[in-house]
Amino acid sequence: MRLQEQGARPAGWVDISLSHALSPLEALSGFFRKTIVIAEFEVRKLRHDPTELVTRAVQPALWLVIFGEVFSRLRAIPTGNVPYLDFMAPGILAQSVLFISIFYGIAAIWERDLGIIHKLLATPTPRPALVLGKALSAGVRSLPQAVFIYILALILGVKMNLNPLDLIAMLIAVVVGAGFFATLSLIIACIVKSRERFMGIGQVLTMPLFFASNAIYPIVMMPAWLQLVSKANPLTYTVDALRAMMLQGGASSFGLGLDFVVLVVATAVLVMIASSLYPGLAQ
Repeated sequence: MRLQEQGARPAGWVDISLSHALSPLEALSGFFRKTIVIAEFEVRKLRHDPTELVTRAVQPALWLVIFGEVFSRLRAIPTGNVPYLDFMAPGILAQSVLFISIFYGIAAIWERDLGIIHKLLATPTPRPALVLGKALSAGVRSLPQAVFIYILALILGVKMNLNPLDLIAMLIAVVVGAGFFATLSLIIACIVKSRERFMGIGQVLTMPLFFASNAIYPIVMMPAWLQLVSKANPLTYTVDALRAMMLQGGASSFGLGLDFVVLVVATAVLVMIASSLYPGLAQ
């Protein structure tokens, strides 16, 4: 003991801290493994309450069947050569993703009240992995909505794109878009820390985000100031990507590359912000 205190090293001594140092690849692999574990833990809740899938399908069905069919007959919104119902279907999917994810933070507040967050923060799981895992689980929860809206749109006669590669890219866009809004929701939950305040802010955000996007009408119809707001709205890029991949002959107004870059970068920034705020939620 005295030899060690004086800095001496006994024969055969090995620096355990160095021998167990993780390589960057091992650290990255461990990070993603922990992220998947958190996401699987969150998705498991959905398996215990499958009725949630049915209730969430009601709202997009009403928008497509009622709002979409009526405005298709009125021809009040110019959408070029694309029928209005076709134009609207990707926007309704993006709306569903928004509505599912923007209230995701309330689950974090419930977990704080139940003591779950304290247990998670006591583990060696990196804070970004906790946040990213929850964002990923929100994306997985949105996938059944994509399947439902695809089927409903086909029944209504929308010319949907069934190319397998485009379908995969569409699902990725859904997951990333849901991840962005779920992370935004977690940030709000970390700041307000109250279910009542959170619900008020969530309800205030959903409609402006939805209507200040290209979900149900083209951006060119908007006044100049609202066009600027729309181009700063991540939901606009989600809709743009979905519209290009979901519809036969669909095209992106901004370019699919820009759509995905905006969504991925914006989500990464919010994940880092939420990671720094997340421990404060437990206080």
